[in-house]
Amino acid sequence: MIHAGLSMPASLRQICLAGDVGGTKTILALFETEGDDVKCLKKEQFSSTNYQTFTELLAAFLTDADCTQIAAVCIGVAGVIADGRCETTNLPWVLSSKEIGGRVNTQNVWLLNDLEATAWGLLDLPARNFVELNPDAQPQQGNIAVIAAGTGLGEAIIAWDGAAYHIIASEGGHADFAPTNEREIALLRYLLEKYPEHISCERLISGEGLVNIYQFLKHINYAQTNPETEQQMTGRDPAAVIGEAGVAGSDALCVEALKLFCRLYGAESGNLALKCLPYGGVYLAGGIGAKILPVLQQGEFMRGFLAKGRCRAVLQKISVKVCTNPEVALLGALSYAKKTAKLEL
Repeated sequence: MIHAGLSMPASLRQICLAGDVGGTKTILALFETEGDDVKCLKKEQFSSTNYQTFTELLAAFLTDADCTQIAAVCIGVAGVIADGRCETTNLPWVLSSKEIGGRVNTQNVWLLNDLEATAWGLLDLPARNFVELNPDAQPQQGNIAVIAAGTGLGEAIIAWDGAAYHIIASEGGHADFAPTNEREIALLRYLLEKYPEHISCERLISGEGLVNIYQFLKHINYAQTNPETEQQMTGRDPAAVIGEAGVAGSDALCVEALKLFCRLYGAESGNLALKCLPYGGVYLAGGIGAKILPVLQQGEFMRGFLAKGRCRAVLQKISVKVCTNPEVALLGALSYAKKTAKLEL
């Protein structure tokens, strides 16, 4: 639920600390606002795994900043937010709005689920930041679905009440994976050996998921492994290697892994669409979508999205867009601070 924060005079300069905390990277930024003007004073990207706690990372960012000037803080975090506190899903971190507020001396601190922050950002982005995947799309006013594959898989709903949007956070990425054909059933069986208790969609539709799919195809001898690809995967992020080779078409296993990934991504996006009927569109955010855009545009994603039997017609005209702005969650956190703390941007 959106709640009002402390009102601030519009005529004064205000500084807002905005953040996007993910399992792989964290972006923090200080923005100065006055009237309609916004200026980024400082922005840094950190490798999240290099820090034992968020407090340590925040201290590094604020080393040369005047914390007494910070009027509001809003941070999107990959994890469940409860009572101003978050235990991150893919990091051993605990974030507390009270602790952060004490560090920068303000009571105007909000933690948002990362997809909630992303949703706020999407509402403000210009059309040039999106690429349409559905050639039959007929966009209209209505609910919007947000899904984002990156280090994990996030999902959110932007509900339309006829006059305004209301953002609903979720942990839908951790819902059960549902195979739809014999090969996907074999994939599920393969993953049950690795994760015997629960196979979530995130185990397949994420960076880790792309690696899992590649390893499965390798296991069933879909194609010969490429020694160069395997070597690169020992020194770099394996998901990035697979994605790059898949987009370039230089490795048969990677090409097929990316193709299957796109179909599963489409299928789960379609599942989310059926649950909220997003006539206002489905938006793909997260770090992976823009990087594999050429493959998403080849059609396998939309085939998975539309493969809903009797409900295919429900989805055929829904717009499906990829967000190409990598800082949408950071901008969404700033947007939320603006609306909630009454910062005049």
